Amino acid sequence: MLTSVERLLFVRAVPIFQELRDDFLVRLASVMEEFSFPANHTIFTQGEEGRSLYIIVEGSVRVHIGDRDLAKQAKGGFFGEMSLFDAEPRSASVTTLENCECLVLTQLQLYDAIDETPGIAINIIRLLSRRIRELNSKLNAYEIKNPSSDLSRTATNL
Repeated sequence: MLTSVERLLFVRAVPIFQELRDDFLVRLASVMEEFSFPANHTIFTQGEEGRSLYIIVEGSVRVHIGDRDLAKQAKGGFFGEMSLFDAEPRSASVTTLENCECLVLTQLQLYDAIDETPGIAINIIRLLSRRIRELNSKLNAYEIKNPSSDLSRTATNL
């Protein structure tokens, strides 16, 4: 378990929270729950309902659809952010690669935070856009290597 000071210092270093005031971060960090997951544990699966953002305090995870890895996240990384903004099921699964400690921010906690400090929404939007660009880049590289794939035909229909 993190002390309140350790929690504040950790949350302050997470990219989506970096521009926020310390008094606000203290309140935000204090409402997050801390969870521990063993290695090779599925935190959530594609298709599940979700309303939480996970921030990795220790360990690492893989974000995947079936056997295909989309991303790996380690200390300071986060996942599950899309579920905070829409009512859609999880778009991918997340599995721990080693023992993991995570802080969890719920949709309600985030909405309260945005009401108080709208800048947090802009930070999350920037990071979501960056992740979409990275996935598009990976998809384009895959299409170049596999021009007759189903992904290539799907991408042209977007």
